[in-house]
Amino acid sequence: MPSVAIVPAAGKGERFGGAKLVARIHGEALIDLTLRALLDGGVGRVIVVMAPGVSLSEARLIGDRRVQTVVNDDPSRGMFSSIQAGLAAADGDPVVILPADMPFVQLRTVAAVVDLCVRQGVIVVPIHDGRRGHPIAFPAALRDAVLGALPESTLKTALASTHVERFELRVDDPGVLRDVDTPADLN
Repeated sequence: MPSVAIVPAAGKGERFGGAKLVARIHGEALIDLTLRALLDGGVGRVIVVMAPGVSLSEARLIGDRRVQTVVNDDPSRGMFSSIQAGLAAADGDPVVILPADMPFVQLRTVAAVVDLCVRQGVIVVPIHDGRRGHPIAFPAALRDAVLGALPESTLKTALASTHVERFELRVDDPGVLRDVDTPADLN
């Protein structure tokens, strides 16, 4: 079964001033860069979780046959609710989580995280400069534990409850720590 990625994209982007995911970076929509890192990094299918009424039609890769969109009916509950909404529609192994506003992750990092998760059957978290980042990958066998976690949980606590080993993969990729919150973060 090919890998699947969940891309939480239901935030309001208030600090950015709205429309963050279609903001242009080198002429491309921000979310297209995130999706390309996943798809070119070897992820078989991507599920983008959006807020109700939001359109990402300006993003070219949203129309890719490997990309599916899902709606989080109540994104005010936070990012974990988007992860759960995406995971409910997901089938794939391993499961990769990469927030939509992280367009600077390198495809080789995605490939390394996925490969290690597949080979070792562990939760994989990339580390750069001693700090944990994204994407995170975990075996599909943990899917039910994440789906069954309380809505006020976090992915970290839901995965910790499984007692599956977490491996911190050191990477030379500052993109694993770099999300976009404001227009200044695009530079």
